[in-house]
Amino acid sequence: MEFIEHLEEGLVYIATLAKIFLEALGIITVTMGIIINLHHIIYLCHHPNNHIYNIVRTRVARSLALALEFQLGADILATTVGATYESLGKLAIIAIIRTFLNYFLSKEIKELNLDNHNH
Repeated sequence: MEFIEHLEEGLVYIATLAKIFLEALGIITVTMGIIINLHHIIYLCHHPNNHIYNIVRTRVARSLALALEFQLGADILATTVGATYESLGKLAIIAIIRTFLNYFLSKEIKELNLDNHNH
């Protein structure tokens, strides 16, 4: 029985580390998306240009969509190790909100890509 308890503790530890890693990846993804496009953002402040604006929006939206995936994965891991009805309910709400956001981000990215190809 003691072996199973140690195994369970090890799984909780691994899941916690993976959760922290995924949360960090989400933060890094958004931050890098902004940093990589910073020169375009600064340029847009001085020289408004719809084409460049759409490119920046597309790139930043992709970063946000990817970060949402990492964050959702982290939430799923957090719930698997400490599942209660309350945490499952919170996960369901978070998953719905993040899926909703991701859907509209993906839709916007597709529209922006179509606009960029038409110009």
